[in-house]
Amino acid sequence: MSLTRRQLLGAGAGVGAGLLLAACGSSPASAPAPSPSTPAPSGSGSASATPARGGVLRVGALGRASSTTRDPHGVQANESDYLILSLVYDALTVPGASPNVAPRLASAWEPSDDLKRWRFTIAENAAFHDGSPVTAEDVVWSLRRLRATPSGSARLPGIEAGAIKADGKAVVLTSSYANSELPLLLRLTTFVLKKDTADVAGSPGTGPFRLESFRNGNARLVRNDRWHGGEVALDAIEVQMFESPQAMANAMLTGQIDLASNVGAIAARTAEGRGDIQIVRRPNDMSMPIVMRTADGPFADERVRQAVRLAVDREAMVKQVLSGYGVVANDILGTGDPAYAKDIPQRTRDLAQAERLLSQSGLDLSKTYELFTTEDVPGLAESATLFATQVREAGLNIRVVKQDSGVFWDKTWLKAPLYTTYWGTNDSVVFFAGKTLSSGAAQNEAGWKDDAFDQTYRKAVGTVDAAERAPYLREMQRIEHERSGYLLWGMADGLDLASPKVRDLPILPGYGRVQLERAWLAT
Repeated sequence: MSLTRRQLLGAGAGVGAGLLLAACGSSPASAPAPSPSTPAPSGSGSASATPARGGVLRVGALGRASSTTRDPHGVQANESDYLILSLVYDALTVPGASPNVAPRLASAWEPSDDLKRWRFTIAENAAFHDGSPVTAEDVVWSLRRLRATPSGSARLPGIEAGAIKADGKAVVLTSSYANSELPLLLRLTTFVLKKDTADVAGSPGTGPFRLESFRNGNARLVRNDRWHGGEVALDAIEVQMFESPQAMANAMLTGQIDLASNVGAIAARTAEGRGDIQIVRRPNDMSMPIVMRTADGPFADERVRQAVRLAVDREAMVKQVLSGYGVVANDILGTGDPAYAKDIPQRTRDLAQAERLLSQSGLDLSKTYELFTTEDVPGLAESATLFATQVREAGLNIRVVKQDSGVFWDKTWLKAPLYTTYWGTNDSVVFFAGKTLSSGAAQNEAGWKDDAFDQTYRKAVGTVDAAERAPYLREMQRIEHERSGYLLWGMADGLDLASPKVRDLPILPGYGRVQLERAWLAT
């Protein structure tokens, strides 16, 4: 279910920009139209150059053949599947640069005065790949289907199926509480299919590319010349699935692919100094926190959680796990948010205090506790191993248990006392507050319940004015820093490798990297 969670983002997935949305004014407002191109990363050529039309972009992405899916509302454990789906289907909103939410299938949105009722206008000329126009009924049917999935309440927070209705050429979503951030929370979650679709795998999308072939996780996507979002330069994108970052990096280094997506720090270090490869670096891209269950078990005691946080050498984690491609974090999710509370003192290693807190808690230090992890993203399992080594110096014995992705997300996630997780969206404190930290969150990873946090969160999302909202956002982060179930030791840079001929790659952090519709190939 890892990518079920990724679809929440925006964060993707994640983009580092202001919290206030373009549509959150006291008067009706529309989201801006998509920009004609994305700024090019250093070394990838000028973004002002005229894109050359044509060519096939060969993209490598991580995944496993046993986990492939073509259901845009289903469980997507593979990044390769998510890349394919996000290019074939349009969501209502996607990550943006400034502001951090941009229009896609919805061209504009407008809230009611009480911030509960949101009206999303369908983009002009939006059509499915078979030529039929997208209707409000198509969107309503799709969102209700999404809402009926096991994670539907998390993907559509505060929205019940009956609160999704058509209104002419628009769709109206009514939230159970005031929520000024609803467009942001819908980023990359709301893929739209035709109403009453029976064969989801063969259903036409509305996105910039249409699926021509799919086999064993590998796909060929061809340009949709009728896409409502503007001109697409590439003739096609071929997605090749790789089961390990190393295999993908080797394919990149030998010229078998043009772009290795989210390839990790080791591959980036290998490519340094090579003039025939671009390294695309996206700060504040991936968080890999350790989750301590607060509802019950050995980490329910706040003193134990504080001891664990104090036992970690964050600088060493960033240096060794991320090869320096990242920064130290402070146990607060949403590091790319301009409202991120930098004035909260950085937590540093203090083994003596960690030992005292463990002693005071009465935790049985003769026992060995298990930390569950996967190898879903580069560095995740390595972070677990180094963490176990570090906390042993404070007297806490940890055994790392690596699980297959399917087993982990089905059996361990949201249940185990101690496990790793990861998020590819880090531009919004509110995103995590609503998705993983508030008591009612459907994907409350730590089972954390804090009345003060919940009340402050509702005040924050119920407030539009930035100055009025600032103290609420800061207080949320203070509480999270002091007593949540997360240990966020660092933030990993997003790292892609690309051929020099690939231009205008997305440089947004998190899952904004799947927005390849503006990429082109120089001749």
